[in-house]
Amino acid sequence: MMSDQIHKTPDLRAYSPEEPCWCGSGKAYGCCHQAIEDRMEQLRAQGHLVPTRAMLKTPAQIEKIRESCKVNIAVLDEVAARIREGMTTGEIDRIVSEKTAELGGVAAPLGYQGYPYSVCTSVNDQVCHGFPSDEVVLEEGDIVNVDCSTIVDGFFSDSSRMFVIGETDEETQQLVDVTRECVMKGLEQVKPWGFLGDVAQAIQDHAAEYEYSVVREVGGHAIGLEFHEDPYVSYVTEKGTDMVLVPGMIFTIEPMINMGDADICLFEDNDWELYTEDGYPSAQWEIMVLVTDTGHEVLCW
Repeated sequence: MMSDQIHKTPDLRAYSPEEPCWCGSGKAYGCCHQAIEDRMEQLRAQGHLVPTRAMLKTPAQIEKIRESCKVNIAVLDEVAARIREGMTTGEIDRIVSEKTAELGGVAAPLGYQGYPYSVCTSVNDQVCHGFPSDEVVLEEGDIVNVDCSTIVDGFFSDSSRMFVIGETDEETQQLVDVTRECVMKGLEQVKPWGFLGDVAQAIQDHAAEYEYSVVREVGGHAIGLEFHEDPYVSYVTEKGTDMVLVPGMIFTIEPMINMGDADICLFEDNDWELYTEDGYPSAQWEIMVLVTDTGHEVLCW
């Protein structure tokens, strides 16, 4: 069972340097989070957007989140081992549902704000939130994003991968590869006292080298204690802007990169599935990253 204390949001009161730190590390506040919070306050006074204490995960919470990530990774590994030409996206949904349960997890998308499946499967010009279906058969040359999210003991994880069915044309393969490179370029910018805008700018710059566009309306998010937490992570902001990166923050890097224009449209039949407006393909990779004292740690992929 999950400990209520582990899941508890840290209180907002001031701590003296001699008191045990609010994060539960066992260290005195003066040897743990005091310097971090003093610097956060200085940056806030300079007009920067800084996270709240509740946005910083404690060591105990991070360990529980890691356990959730292990299941999420294993589920996507299972999909990777079994995905093939001729498979339906409905079969992918069943694989995710069964493997998640086998490993002791719960599929986070199922029932989330009414979403009716255990996973999102977005094929070709679908940008995100694609509904699995036994009517959608994967064919040679298709690209599909499988977006998997897991709850283990009340803690959340989230990542997605792109799969190419058989071989596709050079332009589409390049889109898939460059989108992954965009994630890695963004990841390079994740370091304490940087900015979320640094991540976004690196992604935009790399996509622009190939004349690709970055989806504006949908981005990443903090995660761990809930499926979607603040802050929202945009990939169209500028370097040196947006929220300051502080050790203990956990969020996703998941840009959606379009081969054509950035414009997207909503499938009105279900109010979930998003498509490129011009019909060109879109790609997305998603990782989950922790800001550490010295840089970052990728928790989920």
